[in-house]
Amino acid sequence: MPLLGELYQSVTANDNAVFWWVGDEDNWSNVYCAFEAGKMVAKGQVSIINVVPPGRSKENNHSIYINLKTVPERENDISLLDNVYQYLFDRANQLKETLPKEYGSILCVGNDSTETANNQFFIQKGYLHLNSLYRMQRDLNEPIPELKLQEGVQFSYWKMETPDEEKNYLDIEAEIWPDTPLGLNRLSEYKNNKLWTSMVIRQTDTIVGGLMAWQEAEHGEIEDVFVREPWRKHGFAKYLLTQALKYFKANQLQCANLMVLTTNKSALSLYESVGFSADHEEIRHFIKLN
Repeated sequence: MPLLGELYQSVTANDNAVFWWVGDEDNWSNVYCAFEAGKMVAKGQVSIINVVPPGRSKENNHSIYINLKTVPERENDISLLDNVYQYLFDRANQLKETLPKEYGSILCVGNDSTETANNQFFIQKGYLHLNSLYRMQRDLNEPIPELKLQEGVQFSYWKMETPDEEKNYLDIEAEIWPDTPLGLNRLSEYKNNKLWTSMVIRQTDTIVGGLMAWQEAEHGEIEDVFVREPWRKHGFAKYLLTQALKYFKANQLQCANLMVLTTNKSALSLYESVGFSADHEEIRHFIKLN
């Protein structure tokens, strides 16, 4: 762990680098480290991110992601990268075998746009561009808009404390993002984060919009902002965002982050309207796992 900490410090000296922490011990079988002369010189990690639920289009794919980092002075060491990558690739194929067979799987990687050498390594491996996202940040010391909901809908916090509640949420989530559904394992990971909560707007007993929020490092993180089709253009997403900002501020956090596709102009406009601004760009690449 001390050697991992040293690697983390050296990699994240570039503030924008995407570095995964190893997580709890039950995740360590997905982590591979390279050592040389008593120093950790590289670390790779693999994780199932999206699992397609039954009944979706056969064109959908499960998503497995990898994260591979070296000490900065070895970021162009192709031999080192290749050696660790092979372990990650083999492990990704093992994980693929645990997923429902009626869908294919893609192996993905996401790096900041400034991580030129790492991005180039994967492109040379045959990875294709998947998408690009902006990381947007909001200073919580700036004023937060005061908004009101229209009559007939109610805002509440939702802890999803039962399996039925979790299934209800995941069904809605898959309705909004059929190509990249969250899945129960990923939802459980989110719920384990510090200060995790979900916020929803309901009309009677029907959930019409929601988001999740938690603390990550020293900032607030917002994920899965959605409003279902029949209830859009009523200001519900903007209201939910302001409630998340207030929640973070009440817990003494200084800033909030979220990710958004660079091509999603309507979402970009929404987030900018409550004070977010683009901070960094993450580029994601993929290959198909046969």
